[in-house]
Amino acid sequence: MKHLAPLVLLACGSFNPITNMHMRLFELARDHFHQTGKYQVVGGIISPVSDNYGKQGLAAAKHRIAMARLALQTSEWVRVDPWESEQRQWSETLTVLRHHYKELLKSHHIRELPGENNWPIEKAAGASLASSLTDVNIAVRKIANMLKPDKEIIQDGDHMIIRTLSTFKNYIMDFDIGKEFEEDLTGLDDRKCMTSVTWDGDKLLCVQKGEKEGRGWTQWIEGDEMHLEIRACGVKCKQVFKKVQ
Repeated sequence: MKHLAPLVLLACGSFNPITNMHMRLFELARDHFHQTGKYQVVGGIISPVSDNYGKQGLAAAKHRIAMARLALQTSEWVRVDPWESEQRQWSETLTVLRHHYKELLKSHHIRELPGENNWPIEKAAGASLASSLTDVNIAVRKIANMLKPDKEIIQDGDHMIIRTLSTFKNYIMDFDIGKEFEEDLTGLDDRKCMTSVTWDGDKLLCVQKGEKEGRGWTQWIEGDEMHLEIRACGVKCKQVFKKVQ
């Protein structure tokens, strides 16, 4: 019988409050990893941020923890862990990953491997230490790779509406070219930023000012294809959309 690597899924975020999609995210991720034939998901952890995260309108951690526990009462494999919410300062995702990795080793009476880069659980999920710093959790990245979203673009002079539609999440940007506005990214990475979109020649250039440096995107048309380059913290990714006749 083929040996399957044990895998624990971890989601960090504000969970303000927890939603059905938060819970669905775990199910989708587990199904994907099982379909690879390489991994056996043995658990899931929801880790709400501390009150010092600084997000406007953030409910007290004790209430977010309580809501998450109520929502997960019927789950046999996903649990809420309060450790991150109890920290006096906001914790980077990498710090939270290290904490849970060490706790899992203790609970299974496994000696920690020498060197902080020896993380079998994180490696099994296909994440590098650098990519974990983007604060987009492992499950979301895996789900995003599976999606084939549609984009609808409506332009009326300097006013634009860009709809990104998928089975996982629908997202709508409604803005005026050259005018800065507050963008709410709840459900994506649970952040808010000040966003402005301008023309750079024949390309749309978006700058998102917030916690993450160098965040934004560029969008342009080549023939029947629309190209989208997304940037954050020196990391880039690209999507290509084909025009529907």
